[in-house]
Amino acid sequence: MSVHFTRNKARLAFTLIELLVVIAIIAILIGLLLPAVQKVREAAARSQCVNNLKQMGLAAHNHHDTLKNLPSGGIGWTDAVPSFSGTGNPIAGDGQRAGWGFQILPYIEQDAVWKGGGGATVADCQRKAIGAVLKVYFCPSRRAPQALPAVADWYGAAGPGGTYPHGPIDYASSHNTVSARDGRHGAIAYGYRGIPLTEIKDGTSNTIMIGEKRMNIRFIGTYQSDDNEGYTSGWDHDVSRSINNPPKADWTDPNINHGENLFGSSHSGGVNFVMADGSVRFLTLSITQANFFAMGTVAFGEVISD
Repeated sequence: MSVHFTRNKARLAFTLIELLVVIAIIAILIGLLLPAVQKVREAAARSQCVNNLKQMGLAAHNHHDTLKNLPSGGIGWTDAVPSFSGTGNPIAGDGQRAGWGFQILPYIEQDAVWKGGGGATVADCQRKAIGAVLKVYFCPSRRAPQALPAVADWYGAAGPGGTYPHGPIDYASSHNTVSARDGRHGAIAYGYRGIPLTEIKDGTSNTIMIGEKRMNIRFIGTYQSDDNEGYTSGWDHDVSRSINNPPKADWTDPNINHGENLFGSSHSGGVNFVMADGSVRFLTLSITQANFFAMGTVAFGEVISD
């Protein structure tokens, strides 16, 4: 008598319970990985922001080596149109009405923008410079490089006329409400003449030169009261921020379309600054007002406490 054994057919599919278990495991893994991925992205963005500030610090020093002083902060936004002695010939150093963001262009490999982008007239050169979008002036933690929409000229008699976009900036120099040269001003000083490094008596490694400006990220891409003139502006909240209050994180207030004239960032816990010696420091949001004010002035003799 022969005996026959019957084999069970191999299963060709998961049961519903097995499938649900697999999906649950994948969801858990994704949940664990996402924070890590976000941390890596933020670390890369913060590193790029640090590199941006290093370039600005080096550019300011190269400006100093060439013209014997740091770039100036300019006078005010209504007078902050890039000054040219002729087509393609911007004024360097004393007499340049546009602020520090325009003045350091030759030293951040933006000589073409500095000279007006090939404009056929001085007005064309001014419009092209004002509307330039420069990657180095954007913190990737906050926004990608983008121009603000074209608008009719609002500079009045000082402006080039016409309708054109404005190139914004995420960085600002430090200033105090006291503009007199009594040691309480910043490394990038108010006026048409920058200061020499020898005027920084508090120590270049302890003195802020440029840092990230606080913004209302709800209104990114639109004209805000401190994000409208753009990087060429002089002595305006676009390019200069107060040291009279410590920095705060970016915010999304629906009723106030500006950053309250403060320094700040979209980084977690603090803000990047380039000091007058060219080094970059990350200052936490918990910094005391006394220390922050001391770091924002050049020769007022304050002592920075631990």
